Amino acid sequence: MRYHAIQAHDRRVPLRLMCRALAVSPAGYDAWRVRTESARGVINRALVAKIRVIHRESRETYGSPSIWDAVVKQGHRVGEHRIARLMRAEGIRAKTVKKWRTTTQSNHRMPVAANALDCQFSVTRPNRVWAGDITYIWTTEGWLYLVVVLDLYSRAVIGWALEARLTGDLTQQALTMALRHRTPQAGLLHHSDRGSQYAATAYQQLLTTHRMTGSLSRRGNCWDNACVESFFGTLKRELIYHRQYRTRDEATQDIFEYIEVFYNRLRCHSTLGYDSPAEFEARTAVA
Repeated sequence: MRYHAIQAHDRRVPLRLMCRALAVSPAGYDAWRVRTESARGVINRALVAKIRVIHRESRETYGSPSIWDAVVKQGHRVGEHRIARLMRAEGIRAKTVKKWRTTTQSNHRMPVAANALDCQFSVTRPNRVWAGDITYIWTTEGWLYLVVVLDLYSRAVIGWALEARLTGDLTQQALTMALRHRTPQAGLLHHSDRGSQYAATAYQQLLTTHRMTGSLSRRGNCWDNACVESFFGTLKRELIYHRQYRTRDEATQDIFEYIEVFYNRLRCHSTLGYDSPAEFEARTAVA
């Protein structure tokens, strides 16, 4: 009876406190629990422990498909529905999504390139299609503007820049960083929205210098740049909306760690077979 009383409250009351109050040993209780718990119950308890570790290491961003894939990669044979059921029972869930506004300023008279990408987001080789866009992050010191460049082959963030003012130079900084990391051949397709920062002569000249072909989204159509929009949604859902940045420096450090340490190297991506961008590129031998 005493063991049953402890089991009924073991998620709310410290085990050692209950054992001391009921004059039983923790080792004795553990031995009883192992004897009485079904084999499936023991496995479920172990799975829940693994789920919690994976969920915590993912910054609480993984839902059941990603956690199931991570458990399977550890060598465990278990169904996705079982993982989902255990997560529901334990109240383990991914962080929720919030919406964001656009930063695109497309009301300009500068010439714009055609939408050459045309929503063809499946890319079979690296450094064939890059995509860029701009978003913003609030701090108590004011706004920060983030520009990124993604390689659509692996969804890796290969260039990014973050500043307090949204200028044409900011987009050039992100592209220059990408060019330091990669050496694309002539003909690379560079896609972005039709904002003035991308349509600007200086930016278009940078594309020409590196023999890239420009591609701009249709006016007011966020789906034309869905991969970068998706990245921004992930960044804000998993990081930004759970922070209250006091300074721009604090936000910059947090975003650096998210992109360079977590997203590119660790975060699994369903489009990549639940590999991270770095794992996917290593597995497919990106030069």
